[in-house]
Amino acid sequence: MAGNHTVEKIGGTSMSRFGELLETVIIGRKKQFALKNRIFVVSAYSGITNLLLEHKKSGKDGVYQLFRKNDPKWKAALDGVLHEMQLINASFAGLGLPVGPCNEHIAERIREIKSCLNDLKRLCSYGHFQFEDYLPAIRELLASIGEYHSAYNSVEILRAQNIKSELADLTGWKSNESLNLDDKIKSVFDAIDIGQTLTIATGYTKCREGLMRSFDRGYSEITFSKISTITNAAEGIIHKEFHLSSGDPNIIGVDKVSIIGEMNFDMADQLADLGMEAIHPKAGKGMEMQGIPIRVKNAFDPDHPGTLITTTYVPTQCRVSMICGRSDLIALEICDPEMVGEFGYDYQIVSHLNANKVSYIAKNTNANTITHYLAEKIETVDHLYRDLQQAFPKARLRKIPVALVSVVGSHLTKGGVLAKAAVALAEQGIEVQAVNQCMRQINLQFIVNVEDFNKTLISLHNALI
Repeated sequence: MAGNHTVEKIGGTSMSRFGELLETVIIGRKKQFALKNRIFVVSAYSGITNLLLEHKKSGKDGVYQLFRKNDPKWKAALDGVLHEMQLINASFAGLGLPVGPCNEHIAERIREIKSCLNDLKRLCSYGHFQFEDYLPAIRELLASIGEYHSAYNSVEILRAQNIKSELADLTGWKSNESLNLDDKIKSVFDAIDIGQTLTIATGYTKCREGLMRSFDRGYSEITFSKISTITNAAEGIIHKEFHLSSGDPNIIGVDKVSIIGEMNFDMADQLADLGMEAIHPKAGKGMEMQGIPIRVKNAFDPDHPGTLITTTYVPTQCRVSMICGRSDLIALEICDPEMVGEFGYDYQIVSHLNANKVSYIAKNTNANTITHYLAEKIETVDHLYRDLQQAFPKARLRKIPVALVSVVGSHLTKGGVLAKAAVALAEQGIEVQAVNQCMRQINLQFIVNVEDFNKTLISLHNALI
């Protein structure tokens, strides 16, 4: 039987607007929100993880990357993170945060991390200890301090406002225990009476598996999902800075997009595959299997119910829910006349993708050509390309930057969606490089030139939604 509590995830951009969150999500202007039976899983404040690791979009080195490259500037970069954290603390003084003690608390942790990294450098100066072996743990240690900072502050602010609040610190600071993910979460929550408090949990969890080895910076959604399933939540809620809408309002127009309202986990998987995630696909599986619905809400539009993702939503008619996509793909094309009729040719290609730890987002095949569409930022794409050239010396290989635009919905053939989409694109003079449509009819993908990405989004949204 499901519990009567919710588990609610708040992202870093929203956390930086914590004063507003108190009114729209956590407490309410008239304390109209429940002040118990709610667990909040919080991310680091906006920009902090970029400074600690590397910038997610630009790739600019943060503390971790500088340390990994043996660049001595990592120390100054870590000092810069502390300075930024203390500026954030100062900005919350009006909410009751005890700025002085909080500044010293986070400074002490940063000092100990710096000492730890210095010790590691000295240790690895001896030939028996390999620097690379420790890098995954260092990446997790640095990421965890950002999540801890925001969670700790949140509890202090709530307590200053006479709200009973508990910190679920999952970061494993100075803990020698080696627990798996489930047991770590259980050990922390066994000590908290969630029915009597607002619980603030760190988005990062230290565990034997190492969350970042599998999920890198998607770890907070894994923590959110695991807490939901382990505590058997009634509902999981993801608070974002925007509604889950039929398209990107920044491209299509705020007045033209509509809020989706309801969808199933199958449709959510299609969005996640394109980086338009309602939730990380790996995180959603546990909640889907346990029948825990996920609600995606706009954190700053509290009166709207948002979009509910369930296992029970089964549309019976054609419906286009969203037009979305990404413009940062590489089409890796292999054309080989010897491919025709040969068993296992595709398997050989995929084995090289697997060896290079490269996954693909879409794929096209014909008699003598196989094209995989890969994320452009994958560092190993060039290495993969060289591997394939060596493995298939008679084949013609091409790497082509492309964009993918997907029509996500249900029963797409019933509404003649493909025909309508083709006409709309032709009228705009958009050249379609490839088309994908599976028999399950939940998404339709168009590969187009990168420069046509925005125009494709707009024309398909106008035609189909």
